[in-house]
Amino acid sequence: MDSFAAGRAVARIRWLVVGAVASVVTAGAWAQKPYTTWRTYGGGGHASQYSALDQINKSNVAKLEVAWSFPVGERSVVFNPIVVDRVMYVLARDNEIVALDAATGKELWARPHEGAVSARGINYWQSENGSDRRLLYLNAGMLTAIDARTGNIIETFGKQGLVDLRDGLAREGWDITDVRPLHTSNPGRVIGNLMVVSLPAQGAGYRSTPGDVQAYDVVTGKLVWVFHSIPHEGEFGYDTWPKEGHARAGGVHNWSELTVDEANGIVFIPFGTARYDFFGGNRVGNNLYANSLVALDARTGKRLWHQQLVHHDLWDYDLPQAPKLLTIRDGRRMREVVAQATKHGFLCVFEGKWGEPVWPIEERRVPQSDVPGEHTSPTQPFPTKPAPFARQTFTEADINPYLPEAEKEILRQKLRYGRNEGLFTPPSFQGSFGVPGHNGGANWASAAVAPVKGELYIVAKNLPVMLRVEVTNEEPSARTINGPVVTREQAAEALAAAQAAAAKSP
Repeated sequence: MDSFAAGRAVARIRWLVVGAVASVVTAGAWAQKPYTTWRTYGGGGHASQYSALDQINKSNVAKLEVAWSFPVGERSVVFNPIVVDRVMYVLARDNEIVALDAATGKELWARPHEGAVSARGINYWQSENGSDRRLLYLNAGMLTAIDARTGNIIETFGKQGLVDLRDGLAREGWDITDVRPLHTSNPGRVIGNLMVVSLPAQGAGYRSTPGDVQAYDVVTGKLVWVFHSIPHEGEFGYDTWPKEGHARAGGVHNWSELTVDEANGIVFIPFGTARYDFFGGNRVGNNLYANSLVALDARTGKRLWHQQLVHHDLWDYDLPQAPKLLTIRDGRRMREVVAQATKHGFLCVFEGKWGEPVWPIEERRVPQSDVPGEHTSPTQPFPTKPAPFARQTFTEADINPYLPEAEKEILRQKLRYGRNEGLFTPPSFQGSFGVPGHNGGANWASAAVAPVKGELYIVAKNLPVMLRVEVTNEEPSARTINGPVVTREQAAEALAAAQAAAAKSP
């Protein structure tokens, strides 16, 4: 990828308050919750990232003083601590789960680990009478259960407190001998007595594992159900992939976070892109459930509804964050809705139980690929409301006027020879502009709701990129190549197929 001074070219990161186009109110099952605890990351399974606690307010916030501090060591602070009954659980030092007295900061116990712990948070569960209290999280690809009061491993869970996530793939016929432990920063969610985990896609290239969703019994660790993110034969969506695509294709993983609606027993999964992110010649079709918001029955894992927000993704426009639950007034009726923000700058709002769009979503024709062997979708979904919260075009007028003249001229030249046909301009050999870019729009943990106000807040980013197809013998990796890559063998096959098709045309 040609990434051109993205932050400098536009350099706009702003808070955007998205007030629903319909008027919003505080009634409804979700809005009635007190939102006064933080027993799981993001504030709860609803992922609102909101607290109704009001002891600290505008009148006294300037008077706050440090009550205590606890050193977490030399590490990036991504982990979201949780608090249960005056005990705070944090990730500190060398991958240790540490329990602290929330009032004093005193260390109560610490649980060390070999290998990484799910970076973004952990889950708490307790039995009805509170006699069994557990923390559940991923450690080096193992679903792990420990006693929340002592930090000791719960030996009766799985095998000595651990469940290898690869076991679920093995049941699906995968040869897991070459599959590394399936570790992910997404900590999953507890709903009822189930722990829902979304598998990571191992590897960023063409060879990657699928991101199936699995649910485990929180007491025994037994696998209860599996939802195939790449449909198997006989399942809905199978025909949106090449035949037996599930056996060869990978990706379609919920790498970020997910949401659960406990009242209605629904798990909402925002899925990522199919591999490879920027070239889809190996995956003709729309590729369900990539780039889709999918509602699952929490008890069975069966699909209730889905909405694909990008067809046959070539831009890495995966769904990067947990959908948000709100209650709105639509005319005279109340609607419990789920709102999904996207990387390409849209907020898509659906009725929570049935998936009906609150405002129409139109299929509009989009630019087509000129890369041999590619199979661009002729149309893409465009929500009619609300208006996009991020920029979706980039022209010479948008170049940062404070750049040196030489750098501005480089950008002008790129704009003149690159493809720049608006949103969904496909990657090309000469380079194609993309705005807000695959690191722009909304990203993980960058949205929150205020249920008592019926408002949704989004951190919006505009990071233009140029995606240029290159021919190489190397397997692509998102860590080394942020642009479309076609191997020479694939390019030759694709070109031959295109020539053969042209020869048969009348």
